[in-house]
Amino acid sequence: MAEIKGGIGVEVDHIFPVIKKWLYSEKEIFLREIVSNACDAVTKLRRLISLGEDAARDIPDEGFKVTVELDRDARTITVTDNGIGMTEEEVQKYICQIALSGALDFVQKYDKEGSADTGIIGHFGLGFYSAFMVSSKVEVLTHSYTGAPAVKMECDDAGSYVIDTEYVGAPERGTAVVMHISEEGEEYLNSSELRRILNKYCAFMPVEIYFDDGEKEAEGEDDEKKAAAPKPVNDTAPLWLKNPSDCSDEEYKEFYRKVFNDYREPLFWIHLKADYPLNFRGILYFPRINSEFESIEGQVKLYYNQVFVADNIKEVIPEYLLMLKGVLDCPELPLNVSRSYLQDSVYVKKIANHITKKVSDKLSAMFNADRSTYEEKWNDIKTFVEYGALRDRKFYDRVSSCILYPKCGGGFCTLDEYLENAKEKHENKVYYACDETAQAGYIQMFEKEGIEVLLLRHIIDTQFVQMVENVREGVKFCRVDSELADSMKGDGTQEVEGAADIFKAVVPEGTEIVFEALKDEALPAVLNVSEESRRMEDMMKLYSAQGAGVPSFPVESKLILNSSCPTIKALPDMEKEKAELTAKQIYDLCLITQNKMDPEKLKSFLSDCYRILTMI
Repeated sequence: MAEIKGGIGVEVDHIFPVIKKWLYSEKEIFLREIVSNACDAVTKLRRLISLGEDAARDIPDEGFKVTVELDRDARTITVTDNGIGMTEEEVQKYICQIALSGALDFVQKYDKEGSADTGIIGHFGLGFYSAFMVSSKVEVLTHSYTGAPAVKMECDDAGSYVIDTEYVGAPERGTAVVMHISEEGEEYLNSSELRRILNKYCAFMPVEIYFDDGEKEAEGEDDEKKAAAPKPVNDTAPLWLKNPSDCSDEEYKEFYRKVFNDYREPLFWIHLKADYPLNFRGILYFPRINSEFESIEGQVKLYYNQVFVADNIKEVIPEYLLMLKGVLDCPELPLNVSRSYLQDSVYVKKIANHITKKVSDKLSAMFNADRSTYEEKWNDIKTFVEYGALRDRKFYDRVSSCILYPKCGGGFCTLDEYLENAKEKHENKVYYACDETAQAGYIQMFEKEGIEVLLLRHIIDTQFVQMVENVREGVKFCRVDSELADSMKGDGTQEVEGAADIFKAVVPEGTEIVFEALKDEALPAVLNVSEESRRMEDMMKLYSAQGAGVPSFPVESKLILNSSCPTIKALPDMEKEKAELTAKQIYDLCLITQNKMDPEKLKSFLSDCYRILTMI
């Protein structure tokens, strides 16, 4: 059988429109790509100088820069560098052929050991073509460091190009990319917009970047201002590249204010520095927050060799850590051509695990080193820690010993501390309240018996304690209005004959009525709602608040009549009207402590109060 072999052919006029439209998710990225290519050109030349390469031996390693120039009248944006430049052959190879990466070739030729710190940004060969998302024509004017003749290449948005090998207007050394902006890119002929993009994507690129907005200085402008040297728009040595021991607290705070525009000082921070085998740097900040809802949206910026890629990429940062603010620079991330999404990889998972461990280590170190300061910060980090524990069992295992629980009346304790103090009276049971005011009566009952009550008043707490119960075998969290502690009960329980029937006439059907002899004889009754049904009710309310059509859930309630209370004992001997009014008043008072008094019941309660006053 005869065989015919060949390669798949792609016509430029078919593939070029696809590249223009779909190469990047946001058009503004074109400036990041062209500027990062310019930075690469400088980085390559610096590398050759450091290696003592023949043609670069006499070039001083100084004065390198990238310039972005806007000319509104000519409708052009020009990016110029004084880096390595290109020969005609290199223009043909790296610019005129889609997806051949000059950066990749350079790394393979001059960094054969696979050094991770080359500083080369681009690896894809497609960055140049991003210019056509906003340009109708692009000119490349380039002059190689080798002294080879200058070259001009002009390409239109259909993919047709012309190369002039005798061009004399190129830079002395380096490359200028002149983008002739199309109607689709009109918005980028605006100096404010270009400054915003440079600040977003290029703020920490490794070569000084200058921006010329084309504005002419006004006549009579201060001579001193005219003479002042222009300042680069970027910081070439961001804080995360320094050693933590060389950074002051004020530098960390200033960097935080600069990057996140947050006037509030961060609570604390973690400086990440991982070398072999991970190789990444970063700083994570714990921001100061005002509420549990505010903390849900953080901002972790991902950089690739000092080039901004995206905010909050969950493949690198576990979801719960995105509640923090910070920067991560990962020069070995497996990015796709747009540098906007990450491929699934073992390397990425190792980074996430490393960051999680560093965060948990920081929390544990703070707790062990300075408990009082840690407690001062707890309310600000509580939601983050609990959410992280819910999302990641390993994280919970690492930080469980330093999770704090606030106590009614003030102060904090860990779960182990609470259980140790409780083992004589209520072993493995944790009593808590969620509203100190509404549940004040219950709290007082428990505190009279020397039982500590925790205060868990946030929405996340219900889910959190349920997770803890699953992890800590035998431990049970009980709200103070869900059951009585054994230490509150007196000796023996005797039903008061006839009292139950009186209450059955005034309480809702389905409410269980029982008797207990309580030590506090002044308390006539206690209304308990089972912990399980109340948690389910809370969950249903939460879903309803989010717009979900969720049916109401039946709540199991128990009315405990105190057989030691004189009022309950006297109830059967009262005339029927007075007995039922008294029973209803007792039940309504129980509803108030449960915070279950709706407007109609409140009106009825007040009316009964006035009737009772007339009987006195």
